[in-house]
Amino acid sequence: MHACVLRYALLAALLTACLLLAAPGRASVTVHDDTGRAVTLVSPARRIVSLAPHTTELLFAAGAGAYVVGVTQFSDYPPQARSIPSVGSGVSLDLERILQMKPDLIVGWNNGQAGMQLDKLQSLGIPVFRSEPYDFKTIASSLERLAQLAAAEAAGRSAAERFRERLAQLQETYRQRRRLSVFYQIWRTPLMTLGGPHLVTAALNTCGADNVFGNLKQLAPTVALEAVIKANPDVIVASGGEQDDVLAGWKRFPRMSAVASNNLLLIDGELLNRSGPRVLDGVEMLCRELDRIRKK
Repeated sequence: MHACVLRYALLAALLTACLLLAAPGRASVTVHDDTGRAVTLVSPARRIVSLAPHTTELLFAAGAGAYVVGVTQFSDYPPQARSIPSVGSGVSLDLERILQMKPDLIVGWNNGQAGMQLDKLQSLGIPVFRSEPYDFKTIASSLERLAQLAAAEAAGRSAAERFRERLAQLQETYRQRRRLSVFYQIWRTPLMTLGGPHLVTAALNTCGADNVFGNLKQLAPTVALEAVIKANPDVIVASGGEQDDVLAGWKRFPRMSAVASNNLLLIDGELLNRSGPRVLDGVEMLCRELDRIRKK
């Protein structure tokens, strides 16, 4: 066996033994993660490693922030998360450092390379909660389930109720407004958007708008420029991420409806693209901007 893998295995075995001995007589807790897998802890989580920015936000909102001992790159909200030690990026983790933190729970994004890393961590004996919040309902229930794992049920329940109430208010206010077609741009070269499964499609629907590529099954598909021109959206929204004017290139196509009407919007992607509780801040911002366009 490779020496590095052996070291990980020994550390994991020691971690498991310590966890079992640490909480005699404490009632276990079981919840199901977003993939439907059961996550069981012998006692409430007190050393949590969060492996995605949105899971860090969920944990803090659920009342478990005080127990987060490790995060990944770009976990910058709430502000106190910035002072928590990093264990790498979402696709390149420092496994040895994670094991040295002796986590009793790992919470991370279950997608692509990140999902495979979660599998590896679970194989080392650490309980793993896989987060895959593709809709608002799952965000709200994530707050409750993560709170259960940390014995913070009251905080999680309150956060979930506030989230659901705010969402209902936004839906009641905007969903019946005149429909607008929207191209949502997350990158220029290659030209990328967000497909039907992504939360942004639900956000647009809440605002009374339609994602012109909402029929695509991929989360973040690459699309052809010609396809966008053919779709001829009423509005083009860019979520930032690049330093210069990310919308300037569209002005080369003055016959497009969005360009002719100057319906080119820049939205804070950290709010709208992250599947955490702050997404409703982004939804409200988007709804207001689209309503401004309707009134032009």
